[in-house]
Amino acid sequence: MDDISIKNNKKHSKNKKNTDLLIVNNIEVVYNHVILVLKGVSLNVRKGGITTLLGGNGAGKTTTLKSISNLLASERGEVTKGSISFENIDVHALDPSQLVKLGVIQVMEGRHCFEHLTVEENLLTGAYTRKNNKEVKYDLERVYNYFPRLKDRRTSQAGYTSGGEQQMVAIGRALMANPRMILLDEPSMGLAPQLVKQIFEIVSQINKQEGVTILLAEQNTNMALQYAEYAYILENGRVVMEGSAKSMRDNEDVKEFYLGISGKGRQSYRDFKQYRRRKRWL
Repeated sequence: MDDISIKNNKKHSKNKKNTDLLIVNNIEVVYNHVILVLKGVSLNVRKGGITTLLGGNGAGKTTTLKSISNLLASERGEVTKGSISFENIDVHALDPSQLVKLGVIQVMEGRHCFEHLTVEENLLTGAYTRKNNKEVKYDLERVYNYFPRLKDRRTSQAGYTSGGEQQMVAIGRALMANPRMILLDEPSMGLAPQLVKQIFEIVSQINKQEGVTILLAEQNTNMALQYAEYAYILENGRVVMEGSAKSMRDNEDVKEFYLGISGKGRQSYRDFKQYRRRKRWL
């Protein structure tokens, strides 16, 4: 990590005191008791902010989110080392349903809507643990304010809606759970660029207007860095770089390897795909 990144990280650490909602400390994750996927991942998520995990397929982004939400067991994975705390509570051993009650909600990659249910029924499943029907009704209208398209499609079966509409349903369903933090996995996947921007704009509004903390895993580096305040880059199960979103956008390595831009201007991935990472990244 260069001097600028180190300086930014130290400054970030000072500013983060007593403001971190989530702390992931040096976790390792093993699948099937054999395959080591995460190799000492540490990160901090500031309360009320948007933090992003960047990296390509297989970097460890989704595994990191599932480690936080305790969804690894269904895939024969487990956290074998390190700790995870949410607002100073050790959540490593909590059941996923207990985490939901604490306000930690994950929006899965691929959306995972209930195809046979209507849009509105899908949204209401997010409020399953809530008892106050009046508040649920109010929050349903709040979701429709963020996603007017869903109100138009509220009686349609979710399986017959578009990919973008299903992504809206997935985020809206998370909001119905009255979250304190949303773990958002690859919201741009399979969506047209214009729709991706719309989704990110709404996520930003939710963060600012509702005060919901966002931890975003995303391959669309350019879009993620426009909306996040802090970023971590994962490669092969390790954090290889971290810093403010601005410092990441200005970093020459990030420009070249993740934005397709070098000193010669924008290049295609083919132009540098065989280029070896600098030794400090390994």
